[in-house]
Parts: sequence; structure tokens; C-alpha cells
Amino acid sequence: MLQEVDTLYAAHVAELARRSDTALAATGFDRLVVYSGRPQYQFQDDRPYPFAVNPHFKQWVPITDAPDCCVEYTPGQRPRLLFHQPADYWHRPPQLPPGDWQRSIDVEILREPGDARALLDAGRGRTALVGEPPPEFADWGYAASNPPALLARLHYERAVKTPYELACMRLASSIGARGHVAARDAYFGGASEFEAHLAYCAATGLTEGELPYGNIVAYDESAAVLHYQHLDRARDRPRRSFLIDAGAHFRGYASDITRTWSTDQGEFAALVAAMDHVQQALCAGVRPGRDYRDLHLEAHLRIGRVLAEAGIVRCGADTAVAERITSVFFPHGIGHLLGLQVHDVAGLAGDPSGTEIPRPDGHPFLRLTRVLQPGWVVTVEPGLYFIDLLLDEARADGRGRQIDWTTVARLKPFGGIRIEDDVACTAGTPENLTRDAFAALA
Repeated sequence: MLQEVDTLYAAHVAELARRSDTALAATGFDRLVVYSGRPQYQFQDDRPYPFAVNPHFKQWVPITDAPDCCVEYTPGQRPRLLFHQPADYWHRPPQLPPGDWQRSIDVEILREPGDARALLDAGRGRTALVGEPPPEFADWGYAASNPPALLARLHYERAVKTPYELACMRLASSIGARGHVAARDAYFGGASEFEAHLAYCAATGLTEGELPYGNIVAYDESAAVLHYQHLDRARDRPRRSFLIDAGAHFRGYASDITRTWSTDQGEFAALVAAMDHVQQALCAGVRPGRDYRDLHLEAHLRIGRVLAEAGIVRCGADTAVAERITSVFFPHGIGHLLGLQVHDVAGLAGDPSGTEIPRPDGHPFLRLTRVLQPGWVVTVEPGLYFIDLLLDEARADGRGRQIDWTTVARLKPFGGIRIEDDVACTAGTPENLTRDAFAALA
């Protein structure tokens, strides 16, 4: 599989060069230097925070754990990687990942970060630096650091994934699906939230620092906390429901998957099944030319029907949407762009200059407002939650008159439901990377 991915890398680099040529010419720069980054140290300590590589850097090269490296690109020339590999006996120096990808890029090894200064000659022409530069870069001669107009163009184009990127994301989905199955089995086997998390990491082969985001492993009421960040160690507790939102990385590309499970068959299990049906209908709507805002509003209408059919609200779906009752139970956006970052950039960008497309009125948390195009990968993640804060607001502002509080009280101990897939928009039928990954495991 790695060999197959590597065969796509040369065309990927050629596409990055084309995009960079266009962006540099449009913004008046001659060259691009992309800096990988450097670990930041904790306050008054000699321990660094976990290193997170610059997403622009890992788009050029499949390297995620090497600080103080640079990719240099000049239009018409091969990209060059300046790879910092210090002589160090305290830590293992970074290693170049194996593979044929190195045939598409020139590589030079640096022993000290400062060695890059003479090699880059940043004062030659108008060189743009992309990344978080350390203080010593200040007098190296860069024309600009992170010029907004250049970044806007690079971010705008990043939504369309190359075949190489899609191959990486399929593998990230496969790794994530494997972890989800292991965590599910751990839950039904009596594991605590912490133990289910460990099962996920073991199955994916990823440490916590290598995950694209902190795993959300939530039992029962905790599933109503959208970004629940704790890992309860207790095993001897009620076990009604399990929500896990967890992804994986492959060569710096992310998957982002959520599943919800009910311990027993009954009212909540039926609600999970209804939401799964909604989610699959929305995934089928990931088509070129579709305004993602419309998909988000469709999600509210479909969730309104689920609320009405389950007896959670006393009104029809249209009224539930019009009176913002669905927002009590579904307060976040339907999804976002996915790729080098989990919440990938330029979700609101209307053009290469970065002009923003507004969110629909009353929907401040939607992360994507653009019209879908082939090559994009988006998440589709409808939710239905019983959140005390929002329920209390509905009681206070009059929306509560349309809510059946007896049914809410019965379902609130289950916390909530979220089901999330990663879906690639194509010229025809959407490619559901997540469902395909689970099917392959089955």
C-alpha cells in the first residue's frame, strides 16, 4: 500500500508547484520557504510542549516529527528539503521516512538550524516564509513572513485533494476505523473511558501525541459535552451509552470519525438508528455544486423530523426549525473541511483572496460555507444532544412550550448522539471514506 501511495507523490508535488507558482505570481513573490516549526518550552521548565508540525510543511513532504526543517521552492526548479538531523546523544535524531517520495525532491542534511541561512540565501529576490519563525530568522532577509494574501491563495486551493492526499486519507480512515472497533469492543467488555481510549490507541498503533486531536470518549451524560475532555477511570458505573469521536493520522493527513452506541435495545437505540439514517441521507448529498450551507439547513430539518417522531418535541419539523428548537438539540455545524488539519482552513473563503461567505443567520458555529467541488473531503456529523445549558435557555425563552419534558427527562441520562463520516466529493456518487473503512474491516 505504501508503494502505491508513493507512486502518486510525484504528481502531488507537481500540483503543489503549480499552485505555488500561481500564488507567488499573484502576490509578488519569487520564492517560497516553508518552515516545519520548533517545539515551544513550558514555562520555567526544560520540557517542551508536544511538537505540532506546520501543516504547509507536511503537505510538501511526509514528515511530521522533524523540527527546524525547511522546504524551499522556486518556480521552475525542483523543491529542496533542508532536513535538520542534529548530532545528538540525548535524543534519537529525526529520520527521513523511507520510500520513493525522495525521488521527487532534493534533500540536504543540516546539523545545525543556522546552517540553513547560507543555503537558503533568503535575501535573494522576494522570498516569502510560511511558518512560525524563531527569533533568529528576523535578519535572514525574508521579504515577508506569512503574507496574508499568499496564505489565502494557498489555503483556498488546499480544499481540493490530490490523488496522493486522498490515498493518505483513505489509510487514515482505515486506521481510525480499526481503533473505533477496538474501543467499541472494550466498552461492551466493561472497560472504563480511559481503558477504551487505551484500546483505541493500541489498535491504531498511535500514541496520544500522534492523534490528530484528543479522543472524545464519553459514557452516558458526558456525551452531552460536545468536546468532552476527561477520561473517567471508573468501571463500576451505569453504562447506558457510549460516544467516541476519534481520528487517526497517516503521513500528516487526518481522519475524523464519531460513533454512538446504546448498551440496550430500546428508545435510545431507536434514536441512534434514526440519526444514522439521517446521517447517511446527508452524506449522499455531498455533491458538486451543492452549497454546504444548504446541507447544514437540511440537517436541521431532518433532525426536526426525528425529534417529532420520537416525541421529544410537540411540533412538526418546519416549526422546530423556524423557532430554533432544533438548535437546542443540535447546536453545532454539520461538518467541516478535512485534510492536513482536522478543521481545515478556508472553510468560509469565497475566492482566492479570502473573502468570506457568511454563515446562515442563527448558525454561528458552521465551519464550512462554500459550494462543494470534486476532490474535497468534508465531515458530515449530525448530532442530537440533551444539554442542560441549552435546555434551560429553551425553558426560559419560551421555546420550551414545544418540548416534551417527560421524554427529555427519560433520555437525558444517555447524553446524546453524534455520527460522523469523512466523505469525498466526486464528480458522481460521493466516496464515504469512513463507511468503506469499516466495511473493509468487516
